[in-house]
Amino acid sequence: MKKRMFQGLLSLTVAGLALTGCGAPAKEQGNTAGGAAPAPAQKGEPTKLVISTWGFSDDFFKKEVYAPFEKEHNVQIVLETGNNAERLNKVKQGSSSVDLIYLSDYYAQQGIEAGLFDKIDRSRIPNLKDIYDVAKAPLGEDYGPAYTIGQLGIAYSPKAAGKEIKSWSDLWSPELTKKLTLPNITSTSGPMILDAASVVAGSTTFNADQAFAKIKELNKGVVKYYSQTSEFVNMYAQGEIAAGPIMEMYVKDLKAAVPDTKFITPQEGGYAIMNTVNVIKGSKSKQVAEDFINWHLSKEVQEKSAKAKVDSPVNTTLKLTPEEATGITYGADVVSKLRKLDMKAVNQNLKSWIDRWNREVTQ
Repeated sequence: MKKRMFQGLLSLTVAGLALTGCGAPAKEQGNTAGGAAPAPAQKGEPTKLVISTWGFSDDFFKKEVYAPFEKEHNVQIVLETGNNAERLNKVKQGSSSVDLIYLSDYYAQQGIEAGLFDKIDRSRIPNLKDIYDVAKAPLGEDYGPAYTIGQLGIAYSPKAAGKEIKSWSDLWSPELTKKLTLPNITSTSGPMILDAASVVAGSTTFNADQAFAKIKELNKGVVKYYSQTSEFVNMYAQGEIAAGPIMEMYVKDLKAAVPDTKFITPQEGGYAIMNTVNVIKGSKSKQVAEDFINWHLSKEVQEKSAKAKVDSPVNTTLKLTPEEATGITYGADVVSKLRKLDMKAVNQNLKSWIDRWNREVTQ
């Protein structure tokens, strides 16, 4: 049965792009927290805030994000790191004391359906008013925002690929046979490639049968279906592959290994990958967690992250030069054209897609 599983292109109103909160903005004082008044000096034992996150760019986050917040709010931040699935499972199993969790929207939707997240108080997060509309409540008003929006497009080496790539359909070119990698269906971007295959097959709404048929056509030319970005980077650096879908933020690693690397937004549109932040239900530090969300959405933090090429910003009050914007997903015109999957629909169908993928594609 054909069902519409995905939304089309995102439509964002330029007027809604801003990063500082849905509630009444706090009094501005200097450059702290992007509009929120700094907390008064605290005394006594610091409040413990346990944050579950990926652990990448650890030195940057400790210096530029965590330490200033700890000092200003008298907080001790404790980190639990790992991939999305591992960290979410720990919370599900009750083997974690996490207060705040960072997850891609793909996994955050699973957390919502499992009843793991508390409703956030948007009046406590004034910096919400300054972020892209699509980032304010990507999974519903009760849950946390996206603090970054990345783009899934195609990276390739023109020399190794032997052709110019402009479209998702170009992945089916005979020149890329045995030079191509695709994300596994169980990865965050796996369902996006399934959607892209449906588009290439000519469907205006998602068609699972057509999508799987197109992916099966590619199977003989795929060197490996990758589950972690590091696998893509290693294969690419060693010359085992010449092209594949990847997040824009990792292109700098590819260029370091293969200088002629290009990253393109396919003509049909790239895909939005949104990383979200949510408060765990039952947290004793909920207000501090909400303060931290507000801090991470501030112009100050978002600008530092963008210039360091750590995260693409959702705060629209900061301005980057073309050089500073290279390698990250930046600007209303770029974000508004990204395709966004309906994560509720994805999770409803994911098990059957994985089973079918294992039977029909990788078998």
